[in-house]
Amino acid sequence: MSTQQWADEALHSFEAVVQASAGFRAREGQRRMAEQVAQTFAGAELGKAEDEAHEPQRAIAVIQAGTGVGKSLAYSAPAVALALARGTRVLISTATVALQEQLVHKDLPALAEHLQQPVRFALAKGRGRYVCKLKLERLAGGGSDDDDEWSGTDDLFGPAESAQPATRQAQLSRVQFYASMADALSSGEWDGDRDTLATPPEPEAWSPVAAEAHSCTGKHCPLFSRCTYYDRRRELVAAQVIVANHDLLLSSIGARLLPELDNCLLIVDEAHHLPGTALSQFACEADLSRLAWIDKLASRALRIGQALEVEEIADIPNHSARLRAALQDAARLVADVYGSALKAAPRFGSAAGQPARTRVAGGVLPEALAEPFQQVVQHAEGFAAALRAISKALRTAMRDNPDESRRLSQLYAQVGTLAPRLDGVYACAQLLLQDAPEGAVPAAKWFTQAVEGDYITLRAHASPVLPGHALRQHLWAQVRGAVLTSATLASCGQFDFFLREAGLAGDPAVQTLAVDSPFDYARQGTLVARETRAEPRDVQQFTAEMVDALLTDLALVEAGALVLFTSREQMRRAVDELPTVLRASVLVQGQLPRRELLARHRQQVAAGQPSIIFGMQSFGEGLDLPGQLCESLFITKLPFAPPDDPVGEARAEWLRAAGRDPFSELVVPATAIRLAQWVGRAIRTEDDRAHVYCYDKRLVRTGYGQRLLAGLPPFALQRG
Repeated sequence: MSTQQWADEALHSFEAVVQASAGFRAREGQRRMAEQVAQTFAGAELGKAEDEAHEPQRAIAVIQAGTGVGKSLAYSAPAVALALARGTRVLISTATVALQEQLVHKDLPALAEHLQQPVRFALAKGRGRYVCKLKLERLAGGGSDDDDEWSGTDDLFGPAESAQPATRQAQLSRVQFYASMADALSSGEWDGDRDTLATPPEPEAWSPVAAEAHSCTGKHCPLFSRCTYYDRRRELVAAQVIVANHDLLLSSIGARLLPELDNCLLIVDEAHHLPGTALSQFACEADLSRLAWIDKLASRALRIGQALEVEEIADIPNHSARLRAALQDAARLVADVYGSALKAAPRFGSAAGQPARTRVAGGVLPEALAEPFQQVVQHAEGFAAALRAISKALRTAMRDNPDESRRLSQLYAQVGTLAPRLDGVYACAQLLLQDAPEGAVPAAKWFTQAVEGDYITLRAHASPVLPGHALRQHLWAQVRGAVLTSATLASCGQFDFFLREAGLAGDPAVQTLAVDSPFDYARQGTLVARETRAEPRDVQQFTAEMVDALLTDLALVEAGALVLFTSREQMRRAVDELPTVLRASVLVQGQLPRRELLARHRQQVAAGQPSIIFGMQSFGEGLDLPGQLCESLFITKLPFAPPDDPVGEARAEWLRAAGRDPFSELVVPATAIRLAQWVGRAIRTEDDRAHVYCYDKRLVRTGYGQRLLAGLPPFALQRG
């Protein structure tokens, strides 16, 4: 079948689904998007090239689809039809759990009902979301964290650095907690997925039983045939459509967990999050203060290596001692070089627990610090090589002595639980030492100091600065066919910023498409631009004036409303000054679990009472409050990124050194996307009516404010 025939058939499949779906209405924008998806995926050459000299055809579409377009059907229907026709699979990556669940439990089942061929779909999660039955078995039976036979469940820093020894009652409670999990698992009440527990445990309680890669022996484990994680992996192998998230997409490149990127159809929904995910994925840190884990890891490795007669363990005492000494030297020198700056930082010792932070100017590590971090790299690498030899010996022993697999798996976990800290220290030291080539942007490097209990902790951090470079190198070099979509990809009316951030600028395989929302924003909504006398940079005076104006407007709310704040102090001040008549109507983020807060909001509105949500930036995206649930949206201040983000600081520094303007090139476009997301909470259906209030006069008084306005829906504008 030709490329055009594939595209035509895929579009026909989409149209057939729309016609067969009760309650669906045909939308021109949705059809345009589906047509672009079909053309893109039909044009991508998948699989291994028969001729090595032939460069396979790549095809990537970047599609902004406004609210109400119905983008999940527009991409899934043609993509699934093409995957079935071409004998390949669809991989959908999202940024939020809410969209993953919507796709797996609602959108994809609805689509499958109208397809001529059966289609299987599955949700892909990282293995850490599933329980390790071997670990749970040990802990539920009363095994302790520091038992010589089983130390796969250490606390974060080991007993020498714990705040208080566990009491007997606490130990009993811990055993009972894990025993209840084990009972639920054996009875079938629970399937081993953390997210399906009635009350998901806190991270510190879940971590000891999580099925992490570094403590897993795979097919050598005695419980492999009953492993929840590997059961889910088998489901993925049988599925034609897999729904993952951006973190898993990037972290599993080359790991054979998800379909091979050169032989599947990739859809990246909520794609505006992809650059940020890439930065966090490739960033690293190292604790320079608490180092007892090194001795513990060395002790375990020596004991196990001796039992297995591994020759390479002879180097472990030297590497571990030299690694610890190098990290201690690095901490001392960081205190010498940056101690004054860390003590002077405004967050030092704050009650909120925020660390003090100081950045390495220009990304060039001071010469005094280079030597200890070079030693860290050398000895962490040598230590890791010895651990790999032990790991190999353990796997060989498991293969040769299957009757001993349980004991050997436990030994494997003893080393594996601590090994990732060694890998993290190595990666961080390497990036700290990395010098950028002439003209290239250097990595962001910084140090933090925090008070944690009785300890002052010092950490080193490093991160790439340009997410596009990392994505181009790790992701797009492998992808053949992809669609990236979101309601907010264009910034100030242009795709340029997103394409740079996503590593797609200048890529000849990329096409862009903007599909407008079907909503009549000028008729359905009003943007009310309020102006304060104080400048927003005058934080105290601006907040006082803004809160006064906000409370006046909130008194007029009759149904549902959402107020978005840019700082907790701003929100605290508004809460403190609420008049008595409004207090019963206000629901504050953090005072209730998110799900409970939204349920109460819906109940109050359904009862005909006003209900006002006070939220921070996380409530500015992904919140679906149609109709009366959000008739009024209040934006207290333009959502510029925090000014002290070290990665943003490093990037701005590099741009200024190159004679470029970071505010215009970086800050304004990023703010435009964030603001468009916030404003998108107001109109969710074709029947909605809403007022959007903004109290930041920069939106209408500055040139960059006009750029921000250009990226917003065309509301009727009212100034006051």
